Amino acid sequence: MKWEGGDPGVANQKTPTSLLLTPEGAFHSFGYTARDYYHDLDPEEAQDWLYFEKFKMKIHSTSDLTMKTELEAVNGKKVQALEVFAHALRFFKQHAVQELKDQCPSLQEKDAIRWVITVPAIWKQPAKQFMREAAYKAGLVSPANPEQLLIALEPEAASIYCRKLRLNQLIDLSCKPVANGLASELSINSSFRQAREQLRRSRHSRTFLVESGVGELWSEMQAGDRYIVADCGGGTVDLTVHQIEQPQGTLKELYKASGGPYGAVGVDLAFETLLGQIFGEDFIATFKAKRPAAWVDLTIAFEARKRAAAPFRSNPLNVSLPFSFIDFYRRHRGQNVETALKRSSVNFVKWSSQGMLRMSSEAMNDLFQPTVSQIIRHIDDLLKKPDVKGIKFLFLVGGFAESAMLQHAVQSAFGSLCRVIIPQDVGLTILKGAVLFGLDPTIVRVRRSPLTYGVGVLNKFVEGKHPKEKLLVKEGKNWCTDIFEKFVSVDQSVALGEVVQRSYCPARVGQRKIIINIYCCATDDVVYITDPGVRKCGTISLELDEVDEPSCPKSRRREIRASMQFGDTELKVAAMDVRTSKTVRATIDFLSN
Repeated sequence: MKWEGGDPGVANQKTPTSLLLTPEGAFHSFGYTARDYYHDLDPEEAQDWLYFEKFKMKIHSTSDLTMKTELEAVNGKKVQALEVFAHALRFFKQHAVQELKDQCPSLQEKDAIRWVITVPAIWKQPAKQFMREAAYKAGLVSPANPEQLLIALEPEAASIYCRKLRLNQLIDLSCKPVANGLASELSINSSFRQAREQLRRSRHSRTFLVESGVGELWSEMQAGDRYIVADCGGGTVDLTVHQIEQPQGTLKELYKASGGPYGAVGVDLAFETLLGQIFGEDFIATFKAKRPAAWVDLTIAFEARKRAAAPFRSNPLNVSLPFSFIDFYRRHRGQNVETALKRSSVNFVKWSSQGMLRMSSEAMNDLFQPTVSQIIRHIDDLLKKPDVKGIKFLFLVGGFAESAMLQHAVQSAFGSLCRVIIPQDVGLTILKGAVLFGLDPTIVRVRRSPLTYGVGVLNKFVEGKHPKEKLLVKEGKNWCTDIFEKFVSVDQSVALGEVVQRSYCPARVGQRKIIINIYCCATDDVVYITDPGVRKCGTISLELDEVDEPSCPKSRRREIRASMQFGDTELKVAAMDVRTSKTVRATIDFLSN
């Protein structure tokens, strides 16, 4: 859908992650509406309203995420993160259901919709569970029907969509006109211009069709062909490597998803740092707090210029400073903005007589440089992995992939190794792929485990093999404690539906619940749960019913068989009472540690 609002010069099929709550904490608006309403509030009044932006990244960067984690609004007040996400998801739900009901008035909302929420592949289990809990809170689905909500991994969704592309739906940066046997800078420049024009046109199209047929690109690929999807979003960059399995058309992940917080936000932060160098970090902090709406104005002005930045541009980019910035600076510092620019040691940024910051192409390049080089380094590291040989295509997707600066850097670095391809509607690639994934979640058949998972167990103590401090004597027997029993190893291939089974017995007769701690580690050589790098990451709860069977002697211990599924986008657990074949309620929790 097209979003109301939006900025001049910025297409708006995607809406900014902005949420506005009233001073009482009730939902007010989302996206452009929220941003513009907040922006138009009187500065005094605005200080009571709760405005959140770019909050998705906070879930990635919080190392100890729980149900109680809080997010800070622009005015410094805190709200539970789960509330903030639930408000946003509830808003999306209302929008989507309304759209569906307009087309199909008899829609049975409860059972007719399968919801798909996309998350970065590098998100850990707690973050995925957090999104699921937020969706329950928002009323998308009920916890009683968890299968009605799928968590899709963003680069996987992009990968699924990219295979379906027709040749007229993609921009192949590797196909360049050649002058005198050499690709000239001029021809590269014109091909980027052409790419940008195609992107602009496709962004303004009203709807999209998700075709379930096979794309022409796919028909060029053979079984065993490998490709990388580099999903460059606002907050994160997510890399995944897939191999095609013919004839069934499923995908196999060749290497665990990697990436990091190197999204387009990095360029915004670099701009903020630049402003701090010119006007003083303390001044920028005060301005953000005292004139939050004007700060939003400034970020909007920069966003449009950021999108216009291109590698071969020679003329400067002007960023208009809001009047209240200029006024606020004069009152606070007793001097003009122009004087601050003259006195600062920052090169390539001047003051234009029209009241704008004139940023030379070098200044803009400097803002992109750290983020873009991190992305290049990450792709390069991935290509050097032994499992990642013979890559045929590199698909560049996500909102940041619209940037000519990033396109050029990726093509220059890797164009000689593989074909660098950008889907025309690059900002919507993940959304479209998520729809396909929702229609057929079995399309990704083999994934790689991002971590080593296991539990702590007791084993027979072996002299000379086990350290003395791990010895536990129990009922006259020698046991070794804290042994890490692996369920699955890091980077191990796990097929969809593949299950690890373990049996557990209650320690006491009449016990109503078994709690098993799950531990994880980034390496494979782990022996004990006390080894460095091992951390408790979750708990499995098995709830046991009272057993009232006269035929069954009390002395016989119950055996509960737990099955853990690792090949899905989320870890799942199920359990059965072996004696009665009855299902035992089993849940896995990564958020309450």
